[in-house]
Amino acid sequence: MQPENTSSVSVRTTKIDDIPLIMELVKALAEFEGLNDHVLATEESLKEGMFGKNKYAEAIVAEMDGKAVGFIVFFHNFSTFVGRPGLYIEDIFVYPEYRGKGVGKALLVHCGKIARERNCGRLEWSVLDWNPARKFYEHMGGEHQKEWLLYRLDEKGIEELAERK
Repeated sequence: MQPENTSSVSVRTTKIDDIPLIMELVKALAEFEGLNDHVLATEESLKEGMFGKNKYAEAIVAEMDGKAVGFIVFFHNFSTFVGRPGLYIEDIFVYPEYRGKGVGKALLVHCGKIARERNCGRLEWSVLDWNPARKFYEHMGGEHQKEWLLYRLDEKGIEELAERK
């Protein structure tokens, strides 16, 4: 996918040299969400997961005047009902001082183009209930899926599940 320009926002696919930048953005997102203590990722684990033998996720970054101001991390899932792959946005983050300047829109539009190019049937993401970005997502056409509840097992939960008889 070629870099995309929306007004003064430039959006591009990340490369392996961007790992320190991605780590910086992950930490900024965690700080915004009050979840600093939840960040277990390291530059090495991001490098392995995004650029290693098995590529589990991808990222795009938004820049203004040569400075990174936001990013999206996404990966493929699959819908058996639709019978096609989908894209799941794991993280979308724009530094607070750059919100309202078209950065989030440029990131979502670029991700939407990737989903269309890859013949995805869905583009999905989760958002914290208190996050004011919910209004932005709805403005961009996102629909809150009220009937679906997110469940999760963390590493300890996965281990306990795997050991069940």
